[in-house]
Amino acid sequence: MPDFQQEYDDAMFDFSQANYDGAIAKFREILAADPSHFDAQLSLGMAYYRKGDYAAAIAEGHKAEKLRPKEQLVHTNLSLFYMKSGDKKTAEHHGLQARIASWREDMAPPGETAKDDPELQMAKPKALPAKMPDMPWKKKPAIAPEPGEKPDHPRHDS
Repeated sequence: MPDFQQEYDDAMFDFSQANYDGAIAKFREILAADPSHFDAQLSLGMAYYRKGDYAAAIAEGHKAEKLRPKEQLVHTNLSLFYMKSGDKKTAEHHGLQARIASWREDMAPPGETAKDDPELQMAKPKALPAKMPDMPWKKKPAIAPEPGEKPDHPRHDS
C-alpha cells in the first residue's frame, strides 16, 4: 500500500493556513486511494468543522469512528462537532466515550509501559560524591563573647 505521508503533510499545511477547501480536497484524494487512512479521515472531519459545516464534520467523524471505534480523539472530535451543532446530549455521550477511551489506554500498571520504551523510563538519581564539598554558608555563626570576655579572634574596627 502506498505511503501518503507527503500528500497528508501538504493537506495539513493547507489546513494550518486556513485553506480548508484545499485541505478537504487533498484529504478526499488520500481517502479515495486508501479509505482506511485514519489520520486523513479524522482530519477531514476537523476541516469541515473549521469551515463551519457541522453536518459534514459529524458524518466524517462517524466514518473515523468506524475505523477506530475506541479512539479517544474520534470521540473528542465528535463531542465538539455535536456541541457546536446544538446536540448537547449526543455531545455529552461522545465526551464520556472519550474519557472511557482514555482510561482504556491507561490500563497498564504504572511503570509497565516505561519498561518497554527507554525514552519513557524515569530518570535515575545521580550518585552523591564520596565527600561533600565544604559549604561555608552553612557553618554555625560564632557565639558572641559575654561582656567583659576577650574574643577568640581580634576584631579590626576601621
